Amino acid sequence: MRRVFLHSSLLRSRRPSHHITLPLPLRMSSSYDGPWTARKVREEFFNYFRSKDHTFVPSSSTVPYDDPTLLFANAGMNQYKSIFLGTVDPNSERGKLKRAFNSQKCIRAGGKHNDLEDVGKDSYHHTFFEMLGNWSFGDYFKKEAIEFSWDLLTNVYGLPKDRLYVTYYAGDPQNGIPTDEEAKQHWLSQGISPDHVIASKGNFWEMGATGPCGPCSEIHFDRIGGRNAAHLVDGDDPNVLEIWNNVFIQFNRDDDGSLKPLPSRHVDTGMGFERLVSVLQNKLSNYDTDVFSPIFTRIQELTGARPYSGKFGNDDVDGIDTAYRVVADHVRTLSFALSDGGVPNNVGRGYVLRRILRRGSRYVRKKLGAPIGSFFSSLMPVVVETMGDAFPELTKKQGDIKEILDEEEESFSRTLDRGEKLFDQYATRTKDLGVNELNGADVWRLYDTYGFPVDLTRLMAAELRLGINEKEFEDAQEHSKLASKGSFKKDKADLVKLDVHDLAALEKNDAIPKTDDSFKFQLGNVTATVKGIYYHKEFISSSSGIPADANFGVLLDRTSFYAEAGGQEYDTGNIVIDGATDFEVTNVQAYNGYVLHTGSLKYGQLSVDDEVISSYDELRRWPLRSNHTATHILNFCLREVLGDHIDQKGSLVAPTKLRFDFSHKAQISLPELAKIESMSIDWIRKNVKVYGKDLDLKTAHKISGLRAVFGEAYPDPVRVVVLGYDVDEVAKDIDNPKWRSTSVEFCGGTHVAKTGDIKDFVITEESGIAKGIRRIVAVTGQEAHEASRVANSLKVRLEQLESTEGKEKDTGLKVLSVELGQADISVLLKAELKDRLATLRKSLDKQIKEKENAINKAAVNALVTFFEEKPDSEVYFAILEVDGNTKILQNVVMQGKKLGKTVYVFSVDAEGGKVAHANYVSESARSRGLDARTWASKVSDILGGKAGGKEDGAQGVGVNVAQVEEALKVARVTFSSKYN
Repeated sequence: MRRVFLHSSLLRSRRPSHHITLPLPLRMSSSYDGPWTARKVREEFFNYFRSKDHTFVPSSSTVPYDDPTLLFANAGMNQYKSIFLGTVDPNSERGKLKRAFNSQKCIRAGGKHNDLEDVGKDSYHHTFFEMLGNWSFGDYFKKEAIEFSWDLLTNVYGLPKDRLYVTYYAGDPQNGIPTDEEAKQHWLSQGISPDHVIASKGNFWEMGATGPCGPCSEIHFDRIGGRNAAHLVDGDDPNVLEIWNNVFIQFNRDDDGSLKPLPSRHVDTGMGFERLVSVLQNKLSNYDTDVFSPIFTRIQELTGARPYSGKFGNDDVDGIDTAYRVVADHVRTLSFALSDGGVPNNVGRGYVLRRILRRGSRYVRKKLGAPIGSFFSSLMPVVVETMGDAFPELTKKQGDIKEILDEEEESFSRTLDRGEKLFDQYATRTKDLGVNELNGADVWRLYDTYGFPVDLTRLMAAELRLGINEKEFEDAQEHSKLASKGSFKKDKADLVKLDVHDLAALEKNDAIPKTDDSFKFQLGNVTATVKGIYYHKEFISSSSGIPADANFGVLLDRTSFYAEAGGQEYDTGNIVIDGATDFEVTNVQAYNGYVLHTGSLKYGQLSVDDEVISSYDELRRWPLRSNHTATHILNFCLREVLGDHIDQKGSLVAPTKLRFDFSHKAQISLPELAKIESMSIDWIRKNVKVYGKDLDLKTAHKISGLRAVFGEAYPDPVRVVVLGYDVDEVAKDIDNPKWRSTSVEFCGGTHVAKTGDIKDFVITEESGIAKGIRRIVAVTGQEAHEASRVANSLKVRLEQLESTEGKEKDTGLKVLSVELGQADISVLLKAELKDRLATLRKSLDKQIKEKENAINKAAVNALVTFFEEKPDSEVYFAILEVDGNTKILQNVVMQGKKLGKTVYVFSVDAEGGKVAHANYVSESARSRGLDARTWASKVSDILGGKAGGKEDGAQGVGVNVAQVEEALKVARVTFSSKYN
């Protein structure tokens, strides 16, 4: 039996301490005022290992961008994998590391290691936790690691020795793994009572099915004391808990399952920070420590709920204590994940973050009785205050975290109450039917229409002692996926459109008014009435005759949806009758004042005069707003940098990027682009308000500094969008030249409330699309942050390549060159990196050429010298150290030909797993019957591969690298046979 342990890291210097006598642990107290605050516990760990010549290595990101096998970092060893696997660049900082310590940020939610659904139910599960750790990479081993652990726990933290128990690996005779007697003896040498040193069959750590592995040794603490608790170790007793694990990486498991000793042995340790704090503060629960108490205090201030009382299960009658634990845990997870660049969305780790936020929001609303929309962003600052000193990225990214939390929470707040009402209806119906499982299709509906993650619905059902029908849920999910694929294809090939005849009919139909779409400039849903249903070129009264999954159009008296116009893409979302109908809107177009919502029914039916909820997708609209305002900023900055001749020739405002086409005769230089980008970012940092209002078209045209698209037909009145100045103020003094100092445009699109909402701006492309027309593509917000992250990653890789040599550098530069060309990053950074890469390439090519020339000269000279020293010799054999370079082999052969001598030379390309070989047969040797082709063929029989050529010379490439000496022997024997 083998057990996999995962852990993490954090650390500082040492101060003397004394043993403390711990009373029985307290079940609950409101605050902690003793000597071992959470901050001090972490600091002393850091201090101790710093005093032992360990290097502090900051925690890796909770979002492991470079490790696709992980959703989140869940152990401290993740960032050291390359060291353990032996793939680290020995010249890099990481490759030179011998001793390290830190506190690793860990998230266990989603994937294989998932504690999400257990959070709140007990005293120790968390989705976010810290793992204190120390490492040795080929330096110290078991003796020192064990001494450090015992010394820190007993002499620094002052834990009673009689309440500590340690385990060591008991061995696995069937698999040939011996008992770890070495670790056992080192523990005993610390003075531990022998009955506190326990053999464990589970103490063996493996990174995977193959690779580095080794025995481990755990340290357990008995919260109760005054007894021998050895029989409770590893027995899931909450009062005898593991606090530290030392892993001794000394073997490598091969593909056949066998273990071989590693040439370099490592130590990898992990100690749960929250658990250690609970021990030192003498608390039975991690949640009773000052890791969580400041968060609980803030939750109470924000919600007005009763104080946290530390109750679990049935004792927590009102569920409020559980809610405290869930919300406190989740705000920590979200704060750290978002500070590391995580973004809630519908895929992978992004969906896990969305689930966490929505699960927490529901506890806030349902159990703590507080409104949601900006709750988590109001709670997040206490996490920054208590942990920002140890993890400065929290402080640095606080503004970004707040904006993302508000964006996500506000979006969910608009469907939470409606979804809960619908859930209550489903639950009541389920109980009335006398069954104990919610219909799976209803559960899917709660997710698909109202954004309820399935685990949240499962939790809500469990509160009512109900389950969900998993089979029905999976069937509904699969049906929805198939329908979505079908509707996507239909949307592309068969978009529902109104033609001139349809519009003429609408103008005559008083029952279908033009759509009031002014609500698109506001936030949130609107209640509307269905006025028309359009299918197969007809206006019909009901959808009941329309085939399932078919696309059709819906006209409302008013709408919150934005119809595609002015370069801005349309909104998507839903038109809903709660509990009865969900019409998924996949496209929105405006036709002479009539806004047509195109899509298909997920369930239910629609009829004319139905009252519905018009609900656009806020998470799609948010980046559209940012990109549209950023387009206005870009337009203004182009004019400021390049001149007044800049005229807009086209634009695209999409959720993931903006594109702007404009008149300009020459390519924009990099310094000009840098100035444009910098000026745009300055506008974002100014955080000025964005104003929009309708004005009389004739008056609006006279505004000083106005930007409008030449030839565009604007409505009257026209909407004017101004940065930093109220439109009313502008209208009162339209000739004032100061309006030229800001962006003033005619625009019917949606915009941010203030420029700071855009967050960031990165130009990713500048190109010419026609004579005199240039195009700029840029990204904002999260896409801009991602572009910066990718650029920094490429920059780091380039810096690492600078310290490599030879083939490694050559291969690395080729790969990086391709990736850099394809990367969507800052056009400025890309140009800089390309220049650096070209310089490296040129330098390397020069080195390679010089080295090749030197090697070539040496190889040729060796042959010449050989025949100078042995002029009577007829043949030259050699295995050349030229890494399989066939050009050099041919040069050596040609020199032999000049001298009229027979030659056979070989060279191994170890990295490529090949052997190159070439020969020349002199006229004398040919007269004795030696044919170069036959000779090479005999060699190929040994080396494998192919060979070919002419009578006087042949060459080949083999694959049996280990047989090169044997091949040389065959070549010699073949030649000798012709001279005997």
